[in-house]
Amino acid sequence: MSYQNINVQALGAVGAQVSGVDLAQFDDATLGELRNAFARHSVLFFRDQKLTPEQHISLAERWGDINVNRFFTPVEGYPQIAQVLKEPEQKFNIGGGWHTDHSYDQIPALGSMLYALETPETGGDTLFAGTCAAYDTLSEGLRETLGNLRAVHSSRHVFGAAANRPKELADRLGNEELAEQDAVHPVVIQHPLSGRRSLYVNPGFTRRFDGWTEEESAPLLRYLYDHISRPEHTYRFRWQPGSLAFWDNRATWHFAVNDYHGQRRLMHRITLEGELID
Repeated sequence: MSYQNINVQALGAVGAQVSGVDLAQFDDATLGELRNAFARHSVLFFRDQKLTPEQHISLAERWGDINVNRFFTPVEGYPQIAQVLKEPEQKFNIGGGWHTDHSYDQIPALGSMLYALETPETGGDTLFAGTCAAYDTLSEGLRETLGNLRAVHSSRHVFGAAANRPKELADRLGNEELAEQDAVHPVVIQHPLSGRRSLYVNPGFTRRFDGWTEEESAPLLRYLYDHISRPEHTYRFRWQPGSLAFWDNRATWHFAVNDYHGQRRLMHRITLEGELID
């Protein structure tokens, strides 16, 4: 089926709203348009979709191989889909801080497709930050300095046995014995699709610069974190049932806002395998 009325509306420094596409069925020409939009805007937002788990999986497979998340509780019967759930009685959520998924892996994930099934009446938005736009607004001198640095990323402090995790999240996350991997990546990477430079550090998983102590690294990392999260680099997405966001981990951060206590929020997430970054 062909869609001639596909519309891609840029939302600022990061993200675009896409209409005119039924994600359950579209042709290869439309896929090509979506790939180009993804390269340009780093996050694509879709509304009013009706996806079964099987259709969600098929959609993801048109973009690449699926990464079966080793820490999140899967949707029953669908190990490819991670369940992202907060019940009304819970106070803590998953993803409630700026981060980039899987930067702790030797080959980080390309990105994720998050699909909303149940959303609160108010709250529960997700913030996105564009790390390419943030790089572009750095001084030339700082860009040169950062171009010579690499950073150490880890999952141990978030998903490992020593993580200071609320007990109520115990049934949402697991396999803490698998959180033993660290990775070293360039602080500045060249995006494989757009060719733009991107700042590849994040508060969730970056521990320090390679060859530096955590204490030495902290001031510069904090500056970069504050810079990336400046309002002009960000976009706030309001969810509705049937919304889907597809973000690029190599060009964005995201932050699940935890402001909907007493309400239920249920999402399905599929993560895509990536490639070596440099």
